[in-house]
Amino acid sequence: MNGKNSGIVIFGGTGDLAYRKLMPALYNLFGTSKLGNDKIIAIGRREYTQEEYHHIIHEWIKQYSRIKYDEKTFLEFSNKVFYYKMNFTELDEYEALAKYFKQKEITNPIFYYAVAPEYFEVITDGVMSIQECCHGRIIIEKPFGDSLEQANQLSEKLEKSFGKENIYRIDHYLGKEMIRNIETIRFDNPIFANNWNYEGIENVQIQALEEVGVETRGNYYDHAGALKDMVQNHLMQILTLVAMEKPTADISISDRQVEVLKSLRSVGSLVIEDSLVLGQYEGYKNELNVASDSNTETYAALKLFIDNRRWKEVPFYIKTGKKTGSREMNVIITFKKVNPDVQANVLTIKIQPLEGISLKFNMKEPGDSEKVIQTEMDFCQSCIARNRINTPEAYERLLLQCMQGDQSWFSEWGQIYLSWKYIDELKEEYKKQELPIYEYEQNSTGPREVDQILNDESHVWAQSQLICKM
Repeated sequence: MNGKNSGIVIFGGTGDLAYRKLMPALYNLFGTSKLGNDKIIAIGRREYTQEEYHHIIHEWIKQYSRIKYDEKTFLEFSNKVFYYKMNFTELDEYEALAKYFKQKEITNPIFYYAVAPEYFEVITDGVMSIQECCHGRIIIEKPFGDSLEQANQLSEKLEKSFGKENIYRIDHYLGKEMIRNIETIRFDNPIFANNWNYEGIENVQIQALEEVGVETRGNYYDHAGALKDMVQNHLMQILTLVAMEKPTADISISDRQVEVLKSLRSVGSLVIEDSLVLGQYEGYKNELNVASDSNTETYAALKLFIDNRRWKEVPFYIKTGKKTGSREMNVIITFKKVNPDVQANVLTIKIQPLEGISLKFNMKEPGDSEKVIQTEMDFCQSCIARNRINTPEAYERLLLQCMQGDQSWFSEWGQIYLSWKYIDELKEEYKKQELPIYEYEQNSTGPREVDQILNDESHVWAQSQLICKM
């Protein structure tokens, strides 16, 4: 842990992220005796008393905590939570914050930027101004900036000011149970490890579909879109975990992920209309805080290739969209057929809402028939109550890792930069060629035009839809 003079300081302590995710995660850590002596300082601009703030987080924790809610536990937890009113955009207010830390005996805090990226730089300037009293770690939440240039400048500033080892760029998807399981499934099972290459695999599908639309996030989403909000961050992370070489004592997970990103087939070598389709659901322009003439995509389908020895000419399909009629995130590995008369073996890693793994394989039909049929082994991890209770939530797990100084499941700037640059290039080429943003019906599977990037593999996503809904 951080030690007796530690604290977790949340800029944006009255925001949705703090209420819905961070406070329940910290309560879970406290309830499982993992929080130690850490104090929690929630910074906000609103005029709340300590009691008022505790009453607010009480309701959120009661609704969203993983462990069973208990009044006595909450009372003990709330004694560690302090609300501090502050306008964090005013640099002259940080001197008073430093005095407050001294009063609370906090010298080694974790600063969590649970705010919009437009505030990252001013908070960084403020925290830098009080380093003499409390030099700590920084957690920043995606998106890591408004543009690649601005994000790169911020990253350089953070690393120069606080040290690379003290910057934690959080992608909560990396804390999800089945994403963390990809490494084990791949490398600790010979039946997969020995076939996890172009000789054994026909294609890889990564999909993240949502039932909901933009909801209250229009102000952010209309400037981001599906490519930046989902593909650039979460789904490229998953792609690199699926495709990377095995990490070693000398080569980290992050280094292996960077190797994959550097091996992506260049945008200039792709036929863009065969590699990317963007869509927007009907009615999006009428959503709150969305421009009436918006050309922002709410759906993206990609076909990518990794040009290295392991993956030559294996297509990686990525699909994500809002208002698709279903909520599911899966990785689907389709293996090559041993002969054309049998169905392919298919491994499905289910990430959400159900967590688990299924494998489809062939066997002889029971009885005198010699017919080959497909059967399935299915393990639903989240269907077992004990697993649900004992499995930490993503933020809970990643907060604990930061407290322990473990950066292995946090994103390094090299990964973020390469993913961002690649997606920017792809989107710019799409725009340059004046390809349209296709409209699709709400509660549909997306634009019909997506079939154009499948070529002769038109079965791919139809197959994945069938698998994921079984």
